[in-house]
Amino acid sequence: MINFSPCKINIGLEITAKRPDGYHQIESVLYPVPLMDVIEIVRSTSTFDYAQSGLMVEGKLESNLLYKAWKLVDENFGIGGIKLHLHKQIPMGAGLGGGSSNAATLLKMLNQYYGLNQSNTQLHHLAEKLGSDCPFFINNTAVFASQTGTELQSIDLDLANSFIVIVKAAVSVSTAQAYSGVKVQAAQFNLRELPTLDKEKWTSLVFNRFEPYVFQLHPELPLIKETLIKAGAIYASMSGSGSAIYGIFKDEPQAISFDPNYFVWKGKLQ
Repeated sequence: MINFSPCKINIGLEITAKRPDGYHQIESVLYPVPLMDVIEIVRSTSTFDYAQSGLMVEGKLESNLLYKAWKLVDENFGIGGIKLHLHKQIPMGAGLGGGSSNAATLLKMLNQYYGLNQSNTQLHHLAEKLGSDCPFFINNTAVFASQTGTELQSIDLDLANSFIVIVKAAVSVSTAQAYSGVKVQAAQFNLRELPTLDKEKWTSLVFNRFEPYVFQLHPELPLIKETLIKAGAIYASMSGSGSAIYGIFKDEPQAISFDPNYFVWKGKLQ
């Protein structure tokens, strides 16, 4: 079985409180983007036979979210071993949720492949055990995310036929690093109202609160944002805790010049 694993952008990201358990409460709008990884699985006599191509995912297998997703399903349903190949195209450390998407996509694939008959609600609960971004990728539709990012409320935001350019400089930002410099404050704009707000006003009302600190650490990032705006983006922002910067355009943008070492992707939103 082969399936495609998309990424997401955050449109606005407020950090409103720090919880007693050490996690932060956030408010954000998540929107799916058709920049995709490719996952292939087949049954295997071994436990978890893993291979990858494209961008390389570093680290121990036990810390890989794909392994954790398979292990979670195997512990609950006894599916046995699989052979998995990941072709990675979504950059890591970018705030695009690529790893979370891989895990959620694998949950859906295993559900179908083994006939587990789990509803999307049940898959959502499984995905919560893997990470705060994972549940979003079960349905892959625009949502308002709150609490730690796992409380998802559908919103009627339609960016179909808009174009997006995603740029990632040759730097990565860990979530822990980004949170270490963030300022907790009440949301200045109710992001649930984003679908009713003229996109021309997003720039003055919709902010990613990680940007001031992360931009200070990596001064090339605000330059990327400025370049996208000068190229005609109606809105540009860092996604998640960074380091990818995206610009949303009404019309297909012409070639925009960036450092050749940067990751650059252009596509049409759906």
